[in-house]
Amino acid sequence: MKRTAKAHWKGTLQEGLGEISTPSTVLNETRYSFKTRFADGIGTNPEELIAAAHAGCFSMALSATLEHHGITANDIHTTAIVDLDMQALSITGIHLELHASIIQGLDESKFIEMAEGAKAHCIVSKALSVPITLGITYA
Repeated sequence: MKRTAKAHWKGTLQEGLGEISTPSTVLNETRYSFKTRFADGIGTNPEELIAAAHAGCFSMALSATLEHHGITANDIHTTAIVDLDMQALSITGIHLELHASIIQGLDESKFIEMAEGAKAHCIVSKALSVPITLGITYA
């Protein structure tokens, strides 16, 4: 299986403009620019897309882990925060903030163990070579 996305850029780094598209059209000529990446412009940016991919992947991995143990999540909400070092121009880490409620009773320590396992085995986590931390709020 392969997944694709396309990007088009026109102009200089600071004054140029680009569009990102995916075959699903969820992103369809979605704007990105220097301002959307490093200031407050309208559009998206690569780091935001990494955060979205990581939050989605982790949430699905946790759901699969719970399901494997016969547990259904009532609600899994994940926020991924990408740390961008502007001096080094590199991503230095990602923090996943998980808020979850589970219908069936589940010991909190077992849930934390499952969440940590999902973090380690999430496809996007495995693709990244930065430290990944996890904060958990469990109800």
